[in-house]
Amino acid sequence: MESNLEKFHKIADFLEHHPISVLGPHYMQGETAITAYIPEGTSVSVEKNNVVKPMQMIERGVYTLSLPGEFPASDYFLLYTDQSGYTHKVHDPYGFGTTISDYDIYLYKAGTLRYSWKTLGAHLEERNSIHGVVFRVWAPNAKAVSVVGNFNHWIVGMNPMENVRDSGIWEIFIPDIGENEVYKYAIKSNADNLVRLKIDPYAFGSELRPRTASVVKDISYEWHDSDWYSFRETDMDKPIAIYEVHLGSWKRKNGEFMNYVEIGEELVKYLKETGFNFVEFLPLMEHPLDASWGYQVTDYYSPTRRFGSAKDLKTMIETLHNNRIGVILDWVPAHFPSDDFGLSLYDGTHLYEHEDPRKGYHPDWKTMIFNLGRNEVKNYLLSNAFYWIDEYHADGIRIDAVSSMLYLDYSRKPGEWVPNIYGGRENLDSISFFKEINSAVHQEFPGTLMIAEESTAWPGVTRSTESGGLGFDLKWNMGWMHDTLHYFSLDPVYRKFHQNELTFSMWYAFNEKFLLPLSHDEVVYGKGSLYSKMPGDYWQKMANLRLLLAYLYTFPGKKLIFMGGEFGQEQEWDYNSELNWGILSDRNRTALRVLIKDLNSFYRNQMSMYQGDTISSGFEWIDFSDADQSVISFMRIANDRKDFVVCILNFTPVPRNNYRIGVPESGFYSELLNTDSAIYGGTDSGNLGGLNSDDIPCHGKSYSLSLYLPPLAALILKKKR
Repeated sequence: MESNLEKFHKIADFLEHHPISVLGPHYMQGETAITAYIPEGTSVSVEKNNVVKPMQMIERGVYTLSLPGEFPASDYFLLYTDQSGYTHKVHDPYGFGTTISDYDIYLYKAGTLRYSWKTLGAHLEERNSIHGVVFRVWAPNAKAVSVVGNFNHWIVGMNPMENVRDSGIWEIFIPDIGENEVYKYAIKSNADNLVRLKIDPYAFGSELRPRTASVVKDISYEWHDSDWYSFRETDMDKPIAIYEVHLGSWKRKNGEFMNYVEIGEELVKYLKETGFNFVEFLPLMEHPLDASWGYQVTDYYSPTRRFGSAKDLKTMIETLHNNRIGVILDWVPAHFPSDDFGLSLYDGTHLYEHEDPRKGYHPDWKTMIFNLGRNEVKNYLLSNAFYWIDEYHADGIRIDAVSSMLYLDYSRKPGEWVPNIYGGRENLDSISFFKEINSAVHQEFPGTLMIAEESTAWPGVTRSTESGGLGFDLKWNMGWMHDTLHYFSLDPVYRKFHQNELTFSMWYAFNEKFLLPLSHDEVVYGKGSLYSKMPGDYWQKMANLRLLLAYLYTFPGKKLIFMGGEFGQEQEWDYNSELNWGILSDRNRTALRVLIKDLNSFYRNQMSMYQGDTISSGFEWIDFSDADQSVISFMRIANDRKDFVVCILNFTPVPRNNYRIGVPESGFYSELLNTDSAIYGGTDSGNLGGLNSDDIPCHGKSYSLSLYLPPLAALILKKKR
């Protein structure tokens, strides 16, 4: 058994696992012995009942004093004078014990403490009528852990934490500190005996870059958005039109970032004007590098300070909800940066990441890969998804880089990856993680969308977990996006040779529940804006862009457009400046935005346009074979099979007279939307509002329409009932 002197040595050397057994008040034989570790103190005393008595230093910075009777730590103060001559008066942190339960520890280690942020991290508490903060952190391979911050002059080891029942979870209650206290954990590793200053993985707040400390935050909020949840449209039979936003470059004020609340007010007006019913934010979790756009997250539980506080973010989301706009958050469980203050080598070992670089290092992004085979790590991420849904009322989580998680050989050459236990390339831990998180979210938060950015042909991404799928609600249709944008980039004279690029995706369009993205990934790194991808002169570029947007809205699948695409921004997206709003002085750009508003309205109000987004019965080709004239035609059909619209798209700048297509019923077909209309910036040519069908069979149908097809335009018609 260690002597007291040996324990005092361990405290002074920052080696003690159980400082509560040494420090604080301990009652023995009618007296309470108080031991304190205050290495910066030039004189240390105890004040009890307004009586001050000096303590005796018996080891480097370790002071003791015995007083008669038994009493709690709340009954006395520690007084000490620091090197600058300032006198501190504080309660003794080591008289308040630990409160984490054995059950929470068990659940965390089992990977099933789904609300783990309520247990770990920094929480404002009151103990014995004393206000303070309880800190808890998981660092199983540490020799010792201490909290450092302004309250203790960042002195490593001054406030050592208790390794609770040797569980690897460390705890301490620091009295007399509160919200906005900055802190880190000083972690001495068993592996190399080095001390690392680390952020709190569960911190609710962080300093604004370039500073990196965690910040104690009260994130409680009184929500007033209950009506939204009875209205929320997340059923696959409902319209979902998403406006994708990078918050730092959507709008700025005098070149500087706007606050969440300010942005929310502006964004609501804009989304109501343009008709989107969801907004998706590129990651809002704290990240040190603006150029990562938020995709290299260091603080998973902390909203970025760039735009204000956690409460400001909640106010923005509440404002969106109360205007019937859903909120989807981008989320990055695929990898994390290797910054020395972050999760990498957290306790001196590969705690959050795989130790083997063939599994734990991402060659594309130079980042670390989470070890999802470790229960605590899986729990950390699963809880994080719960956190953003529960605490911030997110309506959906879009998981970034799913493909990189599913394949062990993703971006790796032979010999650079490790097969699974069956010798395959499938990442079994990731598969299990996706199934668990999707099932858990759907069970705990019904109506929440789980969306996968998955670019391969992995089967069953949106199939239910019960039937062997991964359980996502939607999958980004990357193939559709790449094929479509390549086709549109071609000079129309060559398009007849590439018509299959428009039609090929229909072969797999209903294998999954797809979301059609025109996303941020396609307007960066020299790819140009949507407008600049279009061939031809100014008029043709604008006409092509109108046609592209119409194709997006008429093709089966939910919709997503990255900001700026809706008004034809000319330059490529720059994360470091706001969109070029000045371009809206061009009436044709404003007209393009009117088209987006009408497409969104049409999409929401015509059942045939959204009910069949994810099922084959909602779509029927009329003619996909007219490659010579680069025209396609099809029907979108509602669930009742009675409500349908006819869509015809002309992908050349050549107008087509008397162009005949088959239709299933006779009658008058109203021209509901024509992208060549003057109100959208077109030439205003069309079919004079509609036309009667002819009793001439065509395309296997009993009736037909003889249409005028405007150049580079889409028509949507519907039979008048």
